[in-house]
Amino acid sequence: MSTVDVVVPCHNYAKYLPACVQSLVSQAGVKVRVLIIDDASSDDTAQVGERLATSHRGVEFRRHEVNKGNIATYNEGLLGWSTSEYVVLLSADDMLAPGSLSRAVGIMDADPSIGMVYGRAIHFEEESALPKVSMTEFAFTRFTGARWLEVRCRAGYNVIASPEVVVRGRIQRSVGGYRPELPHAGDLEMWLRIAAVSNIAYVRRVPQAFYRVHSDSMLRTTTARDKFLDLYERKKVFDAFFQHHEHTVANAACLHDLASRALAREALWRACRAYDRDKVEEDRASELEEFAIAVCPVARSLPEYRALGRRRRLGPVICNRTQLFAPTAVVRRIQRWALQKRWQRWGM
Repeated sequence: MSTVDVVVPCHNYAKYLPACVQSLVSQAGVKVRVLIIDDASSDDTAQVGERLATSHRGVEFRRHEVNKGNIATYNEGLLGWSTSEYVVLLSADDMLAPGSLSRAVGIMDADPSIGMVYGRAIHFEEESALPKVSMTEFAFTRFTGARWLEVRCRAGYNVIASPEVVVRGRIQRSVGGYRPELPHAGDLEMWLRIAAVSNIAYVRRVPQAFYRVHSDSMLRTTTARDKFLDLYERKKVFDAFFQHHEHTVANAACLHDLASRALAREALWRACRAYDRDKVEEDRASELEEFAIAVCPVARSLPEYRALGRRRRLGPVICNRTQLFAPTAVVRRIQRWALQKRWQRWGM
């Protein structure tokens, strides 16, 4: 029976910790080792963590006396503690779906070339809303690492929330830990690193994890500043990845250009929509345009840049009042929605 090490970093999530650990100790078909790391929480995480370690065989608990931050805590568990065939990083506010680990392990046991398995993560607020998950009916799609990298660069964004990922232990140890200089989007850079050295599989038909959405959730990016920061951090991710892999990834320069172009197009389209909504200042349209030009040398030749020029000539008030470009925006949203649905269906 294969062993899966699960690292559970926790900072002031004591109220979510029992459900998280229960979703781990109830996994069938695999042996599970759990390490809860309390990063100097100010709530009762220490008491809850110690109680869980006492109650469940295979669950360990340790506490930082001084807060070390997410990245150091992740790496402490992934590289300093984990020694098993497979490893998972699971935030204390998230949960694994029933059968998640046996599905992922079964796929990787059968194909040694696969270094990472992920699937669909259902976003939820209340545990009572979670669906029942079949333990047996599932399918999966296998991607070469090169193909997975190419699609991520063409899209320019992350498709993985994080709790749904199971990584082969030797692959995790070979690629190393999370980079301290990428605190906001380092998970995307990690997936790129893994795809650079192994193949990837995506579990279909059943969810692999449950991602809890709440006021402190890292997934929330609601303000214009948050969205701009997200663009900037994703650019840092691709730059860092290709800086370290320019000589080891085939067509690295081309892939880097694809990622930069994707981010530029996204920024320019957001600037276009700012004119359509008459929120040029609020949505930081000028900064989005500057970002696009800075990250992509051919930004001014992109169709989104020409669309922005047309809106600029009319001005945001007229764009908003006439909704002259609304049909184009609707068509684009439908096209993007259809493409994203297609990619999501295949885990891309």
